[in-house]
Amino acid sequence: MFPRITQVRYVRDYILELIFADGIRAEIDFKNKIAGRGGVFTPLQDIEFFARVRVDSEIGTLVWPNDVDLDPDVLYSQATGKPIPIPEMA
Repeated sequence: MFPRITQVRYVRDYILELIFADGIRAEIDFKNKIAGRGGVFTPLQDIEFFARVRVDSEIGTLVWPNDVDLDPDVLYSQATGKPIPIPEMA
């Protein structure tokens, strides 16, 4: 499991700056994760709604007012280029 998100800052458009517990800081463009996906992601296509993102400190990831959240391991992998570890089967 990778470090969790501790801070988020809206930059512009669909770009957010994320800060992880280990100090890694990265700007990520979420347009491809949101635009055109429909369903629970539809409200996030509105930039004003998208900018209302916050960090849920209990789970250490991004959440929006409609309770959409994203996997923090995927975000850390995207921010650092490190592959997500695959648990070994016993």
